[in-house]
Amino acid sequence: MDNNIGVLVSLRAEESCFAHLRAHGLSVCQLVSWKPEDWTEALARRVRQEAESGGIRITAFWAGWTGPGAWNFTDGPLTLGLVPTAYRFQRAQEMIQAGRFAQGLGVRAVITHLGFIPENAYDPGFRELVACVHHIAYTLQGLGIEFWFETGQETPVTMLRLIQAVGLPNLGVNLDPANLILYGKASPVDALDLLGPYVRNIHAKDGLYPTDPMKLGREVKVGEGRVRFPEFVRRLKEVGFTGEFIIEREISGEQQNRDIAATVTYLKRLLAETPS
Repeated sequence: MDNNIGVLVSLRAEESCFAHLRAHGLSVCQLVSWKPEDWTEALARRVRQEAESGGIRITAFWAGWTGPGAWNFTDGPLTLGLVPTAYRFQRAQEMIQAGRFAQGLGVRAVITHLGFIPENAYDPGFRELVACVHHIAYTLQGLGIEFWFETGQETPVTMLRLIQAVGLPNLGVNLDPANLILYGKASPVDALDLLGPYVRNIHAKDGLYPTDPMKLGREVKVGEGRVRFPEFVRRLKEVGFTGEFIIEREISGEQQNRDIAATVTYLKRLLAETPS
């Protein structure tokens, strides 16, 4: 499965997107962008041609959204994803635009964070979010595109409840095990009991649980946090996961490059040692 190890790369309108990927000797990636103004047909065509000519496989398009975003426990519920009503309409349109861009790229899916999904199934906000997600997913389905949700701000049972309530076949999960820890939501290994059948991609990232109830936990190098990667990978194989491990290290500079390189080596060894 080491040919399923990749890295998150940023969409660039004016230059190659894949230099970072090639520097690590990889040919698999997720493409990420927070700039809907860049999601043009012409750019999708150029990036697709570059990927195909370079033997690069893009697993999905990670689509951010416009407007404020506070990655914490205080303002996060008011600003993140499709949950806040003040930004929902605009962001829903952006997800549909992302679907058209993904179609132009020739990739399988659009990924995003939905935000702090209400945990009460009878909360009017939950029902409104279900309707919004259904509209987006139904539109993307017509484009031949899947809609995957990255774990983070919600418990696994809440995400599963939303998937079942939306009830469309093109839904999936981009499971970020570190996020489950950083937000204090679940053990990644245990989360697979609920989300396993829906997991399409993994973000290879690690972290520590929050100790300050106002702030997220701290991201760390893969293998140094609380994900328990050997057990996590073993459980992924048990639930039948065959997708990609996309390395995400949310720091910058040379240390990021060193940590990504170390994670590639670590994952190759771990995947080779873990029985199918």
